Amino acid sequence: MSSRLAEIFALPIETAYRLDESVGHLLRRAHQRHVQQFAARAGEHALTPPQFAALLRLVELGQATQNRLGRLVAMDPATIQGVVRRLLARELVVATRDPMDRRTVVLSPTPAGREMAALASPRAQSANESLLACLSEDERVKFLAMLRRVAGT
Repeated sequence: MSSRLAEIFALPIETAYRLDESVGHLLRRAHQRHVQQFAARAGEHALTPPQFAALLRLVELGQATQNRLGRLVAMDPATIQGVVRRLLARELVVATRDPMDRRTVVLSPTPAGREMAALASPRAQSANESLLACLSEDERVKFLAMLRRVAGT
């Protein structure tokens, strides 16, 4: 073991890395709470937060390629592929070929998808409100602004 590692392991636990002060850990816990709040409110619609995000963004855009949609909702290619597959299976979106490039798939929301987004949006907003209920209005505004900065958006 290197002398630096020996020094680190010899530190008293009070001066070592503190999980409860870790940004990643706290963000994950906040995310878990939001997912629980979302699931409790979206119940009958059974959309997961990633499905809701993809569907809502697609409704906003009208249409998009799967690749672009994935980038816009911050999902890696494998994740967006699974999300889109489930939305297609539920007939909330349709996939067509781009007439200019037949290799490219263009996604569009169906009328049922638009309706689902409209029904789920107030429930998603309610989940946000519930999660942020412990903050004052001023704190919410500041928190969301800081979170957007940290997220790079």
